[in-house]
Amino acid sequence: MRVLTSRTAKLAALTGLVALVLATLVSPAMAALTITGAGATFPAPLYYKWANDWKAKTGNKVNYQAIGSGGGISAIKAGTVLFGGSDAPLTAGDLSSSGLVQFPTCIGGVVPIVNLPGIGNGKLKLTGPVLADIYLGNITMWNAGAIKSLNPGLKLPATRILVVHRSDASGTSWIFTHYLSAVSSVWASKVGADKSVRWPVGVAGKGNEGVAALVKQSKGRIGYVEYAYSVQSRIPYTQMKNKSGKFVLPSLSTFSAAAAGAKWSAADGFGTIMVNAAGSSSWPIAGASFVIVKKNTSNYANAHAMFQFFDWAYKNATGRADAARLQYVSMPLTVVGAVEKVWHAQVKAGGKAAW
Repeated sequence: MRVLTSRTAKLAALTGLVALVLATLVSPAMAALTITGAGATFPAPLYYKWANDWKAKTGNKVNYQAIGSGGGISAIKAGTVLFGGSDAPLTAGDLSSSGLVQFPTCIGGVVPIVNLPGIGNGKLKLTGPVLADIYLGNITMWNAGAIKSLNPGLKLPATRILVVHRSDASGTSWIFTHYLSAVSSVWASKVGADKSVRWPVGVAGKGNEGVAALVKQSKGRIGYVEYAYSVQSRIPYTQMKNKSGKFVLPSLSTFSAAAAGAKWSAADGFGTIMVNAAGSSSWPIAGASFVIVKKNTSNYANAHAMFQFFDWAYKNATGRADAARLQYVSMPLTVVGAVEKVWHAQVKAGGKAAW
């Protein structure tokens, strides 16, 4: 009986040890979690694809609401989401005063889209100054001399140009208006560059998808969207003349060329402007998309799972392939290394480093 009791005690001790080891091995991030984010529509197609693949891999859900960059900034500042998305980077001063950390997730291109019957993808050529004059309301017909001279072999209709722009505070607009400001002194002085501007002409759509829908609705319309929305909506995009004087098409390679000279500084929240970039193959309306998080949060499991998600998206072959298929440029691994150092040094969750 004494032997049986001894064996029972040993078995109980062994069972307890196994339970302890298992509890140690199973991290909080391995439980099914929901990570919430909201903001920019520019990267939304990629975030949705990443989220689907990540859920299949881990069981964790990433719930991202594409409400525009302005909405994303407001949401993270209010603490209603775990991360905000914006294509308009916050300044170092704003990040510091609001207790936030910012990092880039991908690079893409903003493309002019047109609804002109008989004129398909990449057939219409535009320059920055002509595009600015269209959005200023100075060029109002598709067969205007300034457009005809760029497209001598193209049959342009005697149709009025109908301009479409964003209604919401938009990072895509931030990129687009920074480009127009770079190529047109008139635009720079009269309108300027920001997430929201006082548009001289046109009708407004909410989000990239809203602009795409409005352009598709009526002949003669022109808008601007992130490239994936043009492809998904099957709305023709234009060629653009870049800073080197070359007409280029939007593509992964021309976005990559535009990003080649980007300056990434952790001290400035990695904020950068890459419109009108030098290089003969550079797409002139390129930009990065950013994620913004709080420096201090209470839930370690959620914060750590969020960083696991972005780490996977940055480094895993599936995540990088997702980006390429949707025509986004993955972040250079040197930049990823700098970003993850910031995660570790600056973001605390439950009183300890979240990464």
